[in-house]
Amino acid sequence: TQFTFRSDWTAGQRLSLSTDTVDLLSQLESPVHVRSYQLEDAAMQRAVTDILQRYRQHNPQQFHFELVNPDLQPDLARADGISRPGQTLIRHNNKTEVIDALSEQQLTNTLLRLTRDSTAVVNFLQGHGERDPDDSSALGYKTLVQQLSSKGFEINTVNLLKDSLTTHTGTLVIAAPERELLAGEIEVLKRYLDQGHNLLWLQDPKLGHELLSIANILDITFIDGVVVDNNPNLRNVLGLSHPAQLPILSYKLHPITEKMKYFTLLITAAAVRPQADTNWHSTALLLTEDTSWAETDGFIIDVALNTDRGDTPGPLSIGLALERDINKRKQRVVVIGDSDFLSNNNIGHGANLLFAMNTLNWLSQDDKLISIMPKSAPDIQLDLNDTQVAAMGLIFLVILPIGLFGAGILIWYQRRKR
Repeated sequence: TQFTFRSDWTAGQRLSLSTDTVDLLSQLESPVHVRSYQLEDAAMQRAVTDILQRYRQHNPQQFHFELVNPDLQPDLARADGISRPGQTLIRHNNKTEVIDALSEQQLTNTLLRLTRDSTAVVNFLQGHGERDPDDSSALGYKTLVQQLSSKGFEINTVNLLKDSLTTHTGTLVIAAPERELLAGEIEVLKRYLDQGHNLLWLQDPKLGHELLSIANILDITFIDGVVVDNNPNLRNVLGLSHPAQLPILSYKLHPITEKMKYFTLLITAAAVRPQADTNWHSTALLLTEDTSWAETDGFIIDVALNTDRGDTPGPLSIGLALERDINKRKQRVVVIGDSDFLSNNNIGHGANLLFAMNTLNWLSQDDKLISIMPKSAPDIQLDLNDTQVAAMGLIFLVILPIGLFGAGILIWYQRRKR
């Protein structure tokens, strides 16, 4: 009889399933069948079984798995589309997918894709110098797109001069156009919103005048200036070099932010607020601290709050979530006063990626999949300062050898006396 007790002491709890994965498993309404093709390698089979058993223990009624040797059952492997040992087939909702590596991130993302009733679509507006979803440079959005694709989103680009928005269902993303939109393109966007479609608008400071009409449809106002926070203690703790690097520590209660525990870092952001008379229900997603303000007199050097020159004191909202009922459906819009925080160079800071994924899940009307993200492993690297290294060297290279040597002499001396 074997009695097993398991305790996970890793700081990131990476030998246990993350809470997001557990949430996903609790939402399963139909069975999941996993068939992992492994050779007769006892160590590998134990490792695979250990991973899959973690999933099964959280939902044994819906999660089922088996290990198959592809050499002994080649016909079954071919039928499942297995090309080499080590691959795993996941079947759910009459859909299947084969993954090459069996890890929590791979398996959870696959379950997430198979759980979706339909493919979520994200359309990036192009043609005016917007952020490019195919650009792998520091300013591009390729990392974001790769993350979206791995979680089952279909990514498209839309040019209003060539494409019709009516044929592109899903969420439209406007990511800081640098060139002015034509009057006809603005009319297309107006019709798109009037029809009840969803929008993610990422707008840097200095809003183009042609986009004011879109802001008026949404009943929002962008505040002049760049939001800064010249709190030296906060900047020192987070290692920020400039007040325009804006950490967001406070979140209003909303499905997008309800599970967010880390800061979001924005760069040269604009504040946005809802207008007084509106039929939209708005929630301030990203709130700055009391020490922040919208700087209108230049934010490069010597920033200081000066309300006489038009500065607006904080706290301010950098992002708004808007929702209304229109055309017998619920329309959702998110407006963020920054596009830099999702670029390849910045999306890894804080909870930027998590915020982006939650936002697009919410805009895709997929609330139950919000926050299904891989957990971090903060303890995989040991960082020691010079004093700690010296102390460890003293203990292991001097004190411990001397202690062992002294113990040996003492034992030898006692035995000799006998």
